[in-house]
Amino acid sequence: MKKNKVTIVLIAYRSGKKINEFVKKIPNQIKTIIIENSNDIRLKKKIEKKYKNIKVYIKKNNGVSSSINYAVKMIKTKYFLQISPDIIFDYRDISKFLSVAEKLKDKFSALGPRFLNVKKNSHKQINSKMDIGNIDSIHGSCLFINKKKYKKIGGFDNKFFLYFEETDYCRRGRNKNLKSYQINSIKVKQKGRTVNIKDKKENKKLVNLLAWHFIWSEFNYNKKKLGYLLTIIYFIPLFIRTVFKITLNKCFKKDQKKERYEYRLKGLISAIKGQKSYLRL
Repeated sequence: MKKNKVTIVLIAYRSGKKINEFVKKIPNQIKTIIIENSNDIRLKKKIEKKYKNIKVYIKKNNGVSSSINYAVKMIKTKYFLQISPDIIFDYRDISKFLSVAEKLKDKFSALGPRFLNVKKNSHKQINSKMDIGNIDSIHGSCLFINKKKYKKIGGFDNKFFLYFEETDYCRRGRNKNLKSYQINSIKVKQKGRTVNIKDKKENKKLVNLLAWHFIWSEFNYNKKKLGYLLTIIYFIPLFIRTVFKITLNKCFKKDQKKERYEYRLKGLISAIKGQKSYLRL
């Protein structure tokens, strides 16, 4: 395995426990960059003291896209694997990524694995009987990318704080004749959640924040692809359904669900108004 051709990129936000568990399994020959977005100085000191191949950068939390773009500036290898610390990954599979990249002569936006524990309706994948197949977008929790092609595509759009950043990246790659491919022989599982928040109130805020950002990003992704007017028309039914669900949950006094739909509505209205992705914990 030519480990010196690949750099691992991890994005951390209040995820010290997951990061500490994850880095134990990274072979010490592989250079690794961690972008720490929650100002966890102790994590930086602990990791860099223990692992010579890992560098931790403390950065203001401007989202996933911004973190990946920041990390790429420090990457000196031909490829990088951006992977979420809640993913169970076999590092021997890096050789499979490299082999496919060679066969494709690096003409791809991103390569990704097959996910074993995801719902079919929420996570699109190629036919399981195929070895390798073209796919519209690689899931953002495990992306293998050629650095030169990343630069050709223009990197990730910093406007996306959470969600759809990888979808947008792969779409722009297709526009430059750089498709994305899923490799079924590389299998991964998602375990738990990256962000570790024990406080119930803070966790509730996180759930609402995710609802806000998902709809904001979905709207803005479609606006880039379809244009503003068509996107408005496309989202009218969702707007109506969301207002109905807020009213319904209010009637049945389901405050938590009502609040989540209210945040979804706020996110959609912010996107329609052309506001930035501003909501934070």
